[in-house]
Amino acid sequence: MTKKEIVKTISEEIGLTQLKTKEIVQKTFDAIVDTLVEEERIELRNFGVFEVKQRAPRKARNPRTGEKVFVPEKYVVTFKPGKEMEERVRQMIIARKAREAGKASADGAYRATAVAGSTDSHSSDS
Repeated sequence: MTKKEIVKTISEEIGLTQLKTKEIVQKTFDAIVDTLVEEERIELRNFGVFEVKQRAPRKARNPRTGEKVFVPEKYVVTFKPGKEMEERVRQMIIARKAREAGKASADGAYRATAVAGSTDSHSSDS
């Protein structure tokens, strides 16, 4: 999903123009980034925690040449989902996979019936 799609969905739900909604969404993203820069951590209850972490310098290998290279330290943003988000996502994925499995088995049963039916019709012609 893109920012544009998020804006459109929110705009339709709350009845604001897409232009105003886009401004609000962008301000929210800006606030998250600004907080990470200043405080290196932002906790959003029932959503998750964004945190800036330092990765230590390390030795690595260039996969193309096999040459050893030094990778300097760097800072990365990590995200740990909150319990509520994790549970909702887990449940949605389980439900989606169950629907897909049901559809696949229904499609398979249809195909098996169609194949069996076509075999029967051929065998009665002989």
